Amino acid sequence: LVDGQQIHVQAIGAAPQVGGGGAAAAGGGAVSLNSASASELTALPGVGEATAAAIVAHREANGPFTAVEQLMDVRGIGPAKFEAMRDMVGL
Repeated sequence: LVDGQQIHVQAIGAAPQVGGGGAAAAGGGAVSLNSASASELTALPGVGEATAAAIVAHREANGPFTAVEQLMDVRGIGPAKFEAMRDMVGL
């Protein structure tokens, strides 16, 4: 874990969250850039396996995202791709 990262621990027998595996952010069901797996990230528009792996690699190398706009620092994500997914991601 890193400072500021949050983990949701589900109670035994509780129904899973929409998005599963902690990928849903607390507000609105957005895909969490800081906790989603590469396979969960591929649900975003324009994000294939290579881009999802680049997002995870960026997160591992630089720590958690502190702003959604930092997605444009990831190799393969430019302004158009960012705008397509902006409303679907959270921290």
